[in-house]
Amino acid sequence: MVEGLSTIQIGAALIGGYLLGSIPFGIIVMRAAGAGDPRAIGSGNIGATNVLRSGRRDLAAVTLLGDGGKGAAAVLVAWLATRGAGEAAQAALTCLAGGAAFFGHLFPVWLGFKGGKGVATFFGTLLAAAWPVGLVAGATWIAMALLFRISSLAALTAAVIAPVAALLLHRPAAAVLAAVMAVLIYLRHLPNIRRLLKGEEPRIGGSTKVEGGQA
Repeated sequence: MVEGLSTIQIGAALIGGYLLGSIPFGIIVMRAAGAGDPRAIGSGNIGATNVLRSGRRDLAAVTLLGDGGKGAAAVLVAWLATRGAGEAAQAALTCLAGGAAFFGHLFPVWLGFKGGKGVATFFGTLLAAAWPVGLVAGATWIAMALLFRISSLAALTAAVIAPVAALLLHRPAAAVLAAVMAVLIYLRHLPNIRRLLKGEEPRIGGSTKVEGGQA
């Protein structure tokens, strides 16, 4: 157990973070707008990139903010709960809560543990838990997206850079969090990786006829 944290705090961070992360914003916003279900279009994923395939940029933007915001919200609540617990305890609990939210997005109990690919939640969690690390990861995504116009490649590169940046910035708890999220992102992007190796991965703004695509 981390010094300064109780079992109740840790349990609340894990359970609360998971439940926050499991909120399927893509499904909620599309159904609320009468636009159908993201699982029935494109890659079948619930994230913002697949919601965009519905032709509704506004719904995709709301989904992006929701998926990123739930990771940030989990971190913020944990931060507020540990303001007097010391820097190490606060860093540990915020990272636990953020990691749980990320896991909840990937494996939401409400959807039979079939969720999104976690990219938006990854960035939202990192920006809240260690904003310099989040900024480096975000800048990496933007640079790769501009250079290669492939969303999955940008996300995979950012996922690798994030834990390295956290170590260089002396954020050990954030480095562990980023590394765990990076491994899960790679596992969730195996179909994308196979297409990248074959040179078949769709570019941003290109064909939407994909299987197991981004988000």
